[in-house]
Amino acid sequence: MGSSKSARLLVKLTSLAKTGFFYVTEKNPRNTPWKLQLIKYDPVVKRRVLFEEQKLK
Repeated sequence: MGSSKSARLLVKLTSLAKTGFFYVTEKNPRNTPWKLQLIKYDPVVKRRVLFEEQKLK
């Protein structure tokens, strides 16, 4: 049987528009060792902006 330990980590994607809005998602650090940067919707500014990975505290 496989181990129950998952390789996936929870990460926080914070808006670079400095609105304080963030998403929480998972990533597998073995496949993506770099910081995630995604364009997602920020409802505070009502447009799509760049979100960057931060550590989830």
